Amino acid sequence: MYTEEDISNAITKGIFSQESASSFRKFIAEQRGSLAVDEENFRLVSSFNDIFVAAICVLLLISAIMIGDSFVSWGGALAETIAAWALAEIFTRNRRMALPSILLACAFVGGIFATGLLFQTAAAPHDLLNSTYHAVILSGLVAALSAWIHWWRFRVPITVALGVAASGITLGWLARELFPELSQKMHLVFFLLGIAIFFLAMRWDMSDPARLTRRSDVAFWLHLLAAPLLVGPIFYFLHVIGGSGSLRVGLVVLIMYLVLAAISLSIDRRALMASALFYVIFTMTAVLREHGVVNLSLAFAGLIIGMALLILSIFWHPVRQFVLRYFPASLQSRLPKSQR
Repeated sequence: MYTEEDISNAITKGIFSQESASSFRKFIAEQRGSLAVDEENFRLVSSFNDIFVAAICVLLLISAIMIGDSFVSWGGALAETIAAWALAEIFTRNRRMALPSILLACAFVGGIFATGLLFQTAAAPHDLLNSTYHAVILSGLVAALSAWIHWWRFRVPITVALGVAASGITLGWLARELFPELSQKMHLVFFLLGIAIFFLAMRWDMSDPARLTRRSDVAFWLHLLAAPLLVGPIFYFLHVIGGSGSLRVGLVVLIMYLVLAAISLSIDRRALMASALFYVIFTMTAVLREHGVVNLSLAFAGLIIGMALLILSIFWHPVRQFVLRYFPASLQSRLPKSQR
């Protein structure tokens, strides 16, 4: 399996000409009935060997954790971090394997965060509450810096999202410590972080509207990170969870989902719709149960929403073209083009 970035690198090396690569992309688009840019591709598994190596990496990382834990409380996390970097030198830098690279990047950044958290907590067990606050902030900062170093070394797209997530944890806990009243308004903090990450993702996306380089993969993971931070607080403010199953609530949730669908169509990313799907199904189930459909309310809700999304998926390209008509030309030029 070859990615768009592999084709671009082959053009740079002179293996393919620009014309032959364009003809190949056109041929694939005609075979699939859509351009590659509309499929929101990202490299995950190129062969079963990726899955096999990923499973072995998990086994080795778990073993490192168990051995390290036998010495000190934070030894397992440190051993796992070292093992993740060492394995990345083989399977990421040399072999360029997608799934193991994603797994090892998560293990490295997560291991750095866990090591800092466990080390500082063990160093101040007498003041657990305050030490936890400080440990989370400092560990998040170190994890964000480590993610930047990992990106500089290996260029794994998910690493940027991991670094942003670590930075978000640091900022969130720092704001909570500086302004204690925010502890009752963490949903607002998450929402603001989601907006910031969403705009960062759009900056990466707009730098590669044809989605031919690694920057598009970076944007994908950032959108995947921003989506729950945006969607969760929105539906929390609408009192979806724990609220009544009235038609009014169902209508409001449906309208909000249509807005999210319009945004997803505009930027050609499906993360927002996927994140909001649980809330829509939950609300639809509550509405059906409120109106007498008790036994099969979840099944009917899933059927209705599933059919609607399936139809949207089939007609994604013409619907997206219709939505883009209402955007100014300057903005359309910076968004992925959608054409049959």
